[in-house]
Amino acid sequence: MPKIKDPKLADKGRMQIRIAESRMPVLMKIREEMIKWKPLMGIKIAACLHVTKETAVLMKTLKAGGAKIALTASNPLSTQDDVAAALVEEGIDVYAWRGESESEYMENIREALKINPDITMDDGGDITVEAHKLNYANHIVGGTEETTTGIIRIRAMEREGKLKYPVIAVNNAKTKYLFDNRYGTGQSTIDGIMRATNILLAGKNVVVAGYGWCGRGIAMRARGMGANVIVTEIDPLKALEAVMDGFRVLPMSEAAEIGDIFITATGNINVIRREHMEKMRNGAILANSGHFNVEINIKDLEEISVSKERLRENLDEYTLRDGRKIYLLAEGRLVNLAAAEGHPSEVMDMSFANQALSVKYLVENKGKLERKLYEVPVEIDQTVAKLKLQSMGIRIDEPTKEQLEYMQKWED
Repeated sequence: MPKIKDPKLADKGRMQIRIAESRMPVLMKIREEMIKWKPLMGIKIAACLHVTKETAVLMKTLKAGGAKIALTASNPLSTQDDVAAALVEEGIDVYAWRGESESEYMENIREALKINPDITMDDGGDITVEAHKLNYANHIVGGTEETTTGIIRIRAMEREGKLKYPVIAVNNAKTKYLFDNRYGTGQSTIDGIMRATNILLAGKNVVVAGYGWCGRGIAMRARGMGANVIVTEIDPLKALEAVMDGFRVLPMSEAAEIGDIFITATGNINVIRREHMEKMRNGAILANSGHFNVEINIKDLEEISVSKERLRENLDEYTLRDGRKIYLLAEGRLVNLAAAEGHPSEVMDMSFANQALSVKYLVENKGKLERKLYEVPVEIDQTVAKLKLQSMGIRIDEPTKEQLEYMQKWED
């Protein structure tokens, strides 16, 4: 039996899904093909993704292809309860509600795996890891992974010889990370901070930890709102890119003294910790846009504080021993989904098109793939880009025969 917050929210959820469908033309085009050919008939999918209206469009598309689906959340605070209710009415087993405890979160993942899946779809690596721990992996044809964090974990499993089925790194598709990570995370992170605080960004010192594609997007959007952006990095190449992109680059130990708003997007642990917090200005705001709530050391924050008070949803005020205030957003969880709605539908259209086509690819190549992490096939990436351009009414040039021949030669 599905486990959701309130089945009565389904009507509202259906309206939200309709809005997303109207803005996701690539995935809807793929759905048409799924309905026609039913390439996933008889396939069971266990998905651990953020339960949002955009994810609902993906789930309905896979179901249209013949799949049986069990869906659980990839974060305790990211579920849109109305969408979850609507999906249950669509015949999709959902085990998710906003505000799950850590134990409920893991139990829901285990419930989804009871479908005995042929395919896993993951956002962060939790269901992939759990499938291996609970001995479901030997039956599984393949999996997909949506995020940088999850890919780091799965690559470690592969390196240690623990990965028992092929996984496609959807995050590494160009039509995913160049748009979802950069424009999606950039906009939705700022959206989450604004909803939680209603703070004016113009003139503020915004410290962005990490200059991967998510960090780039956040830095770009913060600058667009008038903020003075400072980047912190551990990778010299990325730090150099940030400098060349016009951002000030400092160690976190120095940035901590002048920042007004701190945003982590590294995929690593304890990026902001006690020695940084002790240097921060009164009123500093801490937000995390990484997948797990480990980038800001909340234990350190609690230990140096004398009190904590929730001022409004997703905004906790910590009072330090010297009277300074530090504000933590969304309990340190990814702020764009916990305090806002996540990425806009238009950008998730490409990410989830890659997901749908990657699942189809795994099914079509059952038994032919090794137990390792694969990139999204180039033809899928190209197909998604072409379909997106078509949906936007944009045409591009085709190379001439002469140009194609020229590109194949090494002689004059």
